[in-house]
Amino acid sequence: MSYATYSTLLYIWMAIGVVTFFYLLKVPAPFGRHTSLKWGPLIDNRLGWFIMEATVLFTFWLQAYPIITQGSVAEQVMAALFTLHYLNRAVIFPFRLHTKGKKMPVAIMFSAIAFNLVNGSALGYYFSHFADYPAAWMSRFGFIAGVLLFFSGMIINWSADNYLIHLRKKSETGYQIPRGNLFKQISCPNHAGEILEWGGYALLCWNLPALAFFVWTAANLVPRALAHHRWYKQHFEDYPKERKALIPFLL
Repeated sequence: MSYATYSTLLYIWMAIGVVTFFYLLKVPAPFGRHTSLKWGPLIDNRLGWFIMEATVLFTFWLQAYPIITQGSVAEQVMAALFTLHYLNRAVIFPFRLHTKGKKMPVAIMFSAIAFNLVNGSALGYYFSHFADYPAAWMSRFGFIAGVLLFFSGMIINWSADNYLIHLRKKSETGYQIPRGNLFKQISCPNHAGEILEWGGYALLCWNLPALAFFVWTAANLVPRALAHHRWYKQHFEDYPKERKALIPFLL
């Protein structure tokens, strides 16, 4: 595949992401607190998370494995950061959840698998066919700033996830108002952190598939954060009125 064809396909994929963003503003993805039986058969929440998130690791490394022996140090760092995020998301995070007995629609799991197949393959294909990062790339301002944003977002995301996991006891299935750390300002610091993380990744990689990954991350998580915020306000009369959904003081 030529780079022209590859880039055209990615622009189309990003355009689909923009359409998806506007759709999800009206129809929240039906998993977690928004789970709906209208979406068909259900699967165990933790198993569904593992299957759909492990997919992206498999598809990425299926394409990108030459990086291990042939790639530059910069490419190996990029691959390692991507892998670090998804090892947590696929292997560690699902089995820490206190959601025993909860389920998600199989349709959502398969839609996430399709999403991960495209994004993981696109990024892996770029690294194995088009990437050409010199050693000096790691001294560029964009790379350094991107790494800082990536880890800042990861720390915010992981700490917020950890707070939410421990907010609910293992025997509990209901929801409570989170009140600590960044939750004082926004309803979804976990989503804000992940968006920041992939924005940093797009900056440090400075390539089209990483940008597409960021666009799709925002297309999924911005509407979800807004839906969570509305849900909190509808279900808790004492929910803090000054709290925003995703960006302190703004959104």
